[in-house]
Amino acid sequence: MTGSSVLSLTLPPVARSARDGRRFIVRTLTDWHCDALVDAAALLASEVITNAVMHARTPLTVTIQRTQLGHVQIEVSDGSPLEPRRRAAAADATTGRGVGLLEELATSWSVRTTESGKTVTFTLDSRSDPWAAITDADFLAGEL
Repeated sequence: MTGSSVLSLTLPPVARSARDGRRFIVRTLTDWHCDALVDAAALLASEVITNAVMHARTPLTVTIQRTQLGHVQIEVSDGSPLEPRRRAAAADATTGRGVGLLEELATSWSVRTTESGKTVTFTLDSRSDPWAAITDADFLAGEL
């Protein structure tokens, strides 16, 4: 294991923070040789960071940590106590899918409220393919 096992980045509540947070996650996972997690982690981090930018509108902190062999935990903390919730998104909607993506791709996820806001945490396990369940032809066809 090279470098620190816990890294953080503080970002302003602006649109480019989703890009900057995603790049931070990708760079860290690449440095840690966790290439199998890059796509899922980048997508989920982008969703959670975008949610913080759009709804909390406070500075946010992205933290990535190796929790145990094969596990990576990503946290996004912001200044709003309002928790993300699942919404029914219309087929042509550009928002409203973040919680569903967390439920499908993350090994686990949670929200913890604090005195200063909330932290959304999700975990990915490199020993399993995060995309396996949703790339199955039956799932894509809507046949669960």
